[in-house]
Amino acid sequence: MRKPKEPRRLAWPAAALAAAMALAGCSKAVVLNPAGDVAAQQGQLVITATLLMLVIIVPVIALTLFFAWKYRQGNTEAEYDPEWHHSTKLELVIWSVPLAIIIILGALTWVTTHKLDPYRPLDRIDAQRPVPAGLKPLEVQVVAMDWKWLFVYPEQGIALVNELAAPVDRPIHFKLTATSTMNAFYVPDLAGMVYAMPGMQTELHGVINKAGVFPGLASHNSGAGFSGMTFKFHGLSDAGFAQWVQQAQAEGKTLDKSTYLQLAKPSERDPVQRFARVDADLYDRVLNRCVEEGQVCMHEMMAMNDRARAALPADQCTPANAPQTIAALERPAASLAPQAEAAQ
Repeated sequence: MRKPKEPRRLAWPAAALAAAMALAGCSKAVVLNPAGDVAAQQGQLVITATLLMLVIIVPVIALTLFFAWKYRQGNTEAEYDPEWHHSTKLELVIWSVPLAIIIILGALTWVTTHKLDPYRPLDRIDAQRPVPAGLKPLEVQVVAMDWKWLFVYPEQGIALVNELAAPVDRPIHFKLTATSTMNAFYVPDLAGMVYAMPGMQTELHGVINKAGVFPGLASHNSGAGFSGMTFKFHGLSDAGFAQWVQQAQAEGKTLDKSTYLQLAKPSERDPVQRFARVDADLYDRVLNRCVEEGQVCMHEMMAMNDRARAALPADQCTPANAPQTIAALERPAASLAPQAEAAQ
């Protein structure tokens, strides 16, 4: 005797509830609803690419379920053709539609990759407003430390630990480096993630279009204190930003080389610190890894190497040139400068 089918009373309500919860979550997702124009363009790219891929995914899933139902064992009315092996029309659909999707996705990715290049200065404040002529971006020098963030404002002459702010609708130009461990700077509401590496400088351009307080974090695992390496990004009005700068100038202390070396020691979950004055060349010394006294900066070392190579003979591998090569290597770097200039 054939058993009656059991009613599946919970299947469709559960699926509907899951879909509703997913859609509700999307409305609050920062990546798809950010406060900055660059992040908004990146979020729109995610949506566009997803919809294009769903053009293939949804029909494939629907047809899979349809075929499984239509050609089930109990359906005696389904057409059975064991000799069928080819359909030109079906082949055209199967190959042309995915090919078109790939071409569209490739073109879209190419354009947006160049348009949203983090090194590229902004050409618009938002979708309706271009960047006004003569508007200078706010420069922020970022140092990823163990395990905290240092933000230096060279124009304002201040620095802060684990706190960042910028005026609404003003482009921001970030310059990033790190002390010892590679990390990644990420403010989801502002722009995409950018790596910070010791001895190297990366850049990021962004703009915040809404006032508020937004979370920032290190999105690359960098050790024991990684989980607490967070900060707050404040989007402020022009007057509010000026007041914020005045507060740092009034309450802060001096960030010189000795203070920086103490600050660079590993620590976890540091509170906000403000510095009213910053050594003008501190960031460049951090970038070139020569904050400590007596250290040769990386750019100076590379310049000395270039001068030394310019003074060496063109072919350094022959025994005849060995004495000249050894003599050139043993000379002080300062004595090689006139020869390098003459060679140029």
